[in-house]
Amino acid sequence: EEIMSTTEKPGLTRDAIKYLAIFTMLLNHIANVLLPENTILWEAFIDIGYFTAITMCYFLVEGFYYTHSRRKYGERLLIFAGISQVPYMMAFGNSQLNMIFTLFICFMILVVQERMMASKWRIPLLILLLLLSICSDWAILAPVFTIWFHEGWGNRKRMITAYGVGAILFALFNYSSYVEKMAAGPAMIHALLSALGIVASGIIILCFYNGKKSEKAPKFSKWFFYVFYPAHLLVLSIVRVII
Repeated sequence: EEIMSTTEKPGLTRDAIKYLAIFTMLLNHIANVLLPENTILWEAFIDIGYFTAITMCYFLVEGFYYTHSRRKYGERLLIFAGISQVPYMMAFGNSQLNMIFTLFICFMILVVQERMMASKWRIPLLILLLLLSICSDWAILAPVFTIWFHEGWGNRKRMITAYGVGAILFALFNYSSYVEKMAAGPAMIHALLSALGIVASGIIILCFYNGKKSEKAPKFSKWFFYVFYPAHLLVLSIVRVII
């Protein structure tokens, strides 16, 4: 979240990857809100957008380690989750909690993992938070990805494993929903395509991320990431009403 700025080195900065994640999220949301389902463009935008959530889980864990104030970090997530909820429901037409709420739940999982390691209440609280995520976007999956990243932090092999298992889990998760609508073969193809966003996130972060934040307009980037989420959902909901 608030990583100390140092001289940039070759590769992609954290902000560059997060801007990419925002763009892929926008494509996914355009597909969900505005495009007719089961078209090639709809499928492409949906699958590309799966890059975003696991990428944000990775940077949530990184931010948890490097932020100057975990309390303020958590407060920002909760505040913008609240701000985003009405635009989210307007855009998608459902009452589940938005992705920033999911990230806040993931943040609380990290707090429990860090502060209650020896407590008998740690596992019950983690289970409770996992169950709470059922009411939000990327239910269960985002918290599980966050736990894996936290457990493997600093160990490249573990992070590769986390991404690999995450891609397989996501493909299986989607296969179970696709196979209800189509034959097993096409369902498997669709499921594998849906996992490409997870794979792309792993390749970009583990191979091209330089571990630094951008030195250009860091304050702008910090708040842009928070403000863009409710703003673009509001715009999409208005566009849907107009057309």
